[in-house]
Amino acid sequence: MDIKIHSDFSNVNLDEMRGIYRSVGWTKHTNETIKQVFEASNVITLVTTNGRMIGFGRAISDGVFNAAIYDVIVHPDFQKQGVAKKIMEFLLDKLSNVSCVHLISTIGNEEFYQKLGLKKVKTGMARYLNSELANEYLE
Repeated sequence: MDIKIHSDFSNVNLDEMRGIYRSVGWTKHTNETIKQVFEASNVITLVTTNGRMIGFGRAISDGVFNAAIYDVIVHPDFQKQGVAKKIMEFLLDKLSNVSCVHLISTIGNEEFYQKLGLKKVKTGMARYLNSELANEYLE
């Protein structure tokens, strides 16, 4: 598989990205929200093969002290082939000089991120406006 990793968001196909979100059950993302969150992110990873987008990830960072990684998503047809690992390695490389990198894993994927060197935090806290997400992720 010929994988290309890049950060050029200027010519992305938002319908294709929305399809990847939906392929993993994230159905509330519209083209407008995808555009908004990626344009607000200062570290972006887009993965294509043969001209088809198959995955992506993004991060927001102040460039010194803190960063947060979001939306590490790979289309199910390409999962378990090292694509998510490449996305994370790219993001972590771009954030290598940032003191603290946060990430909230989806349920069941914690081990994947631990293998990449991330660890559970003792004092992590969050607020979710969506009650379903609050029930799933908050203690």
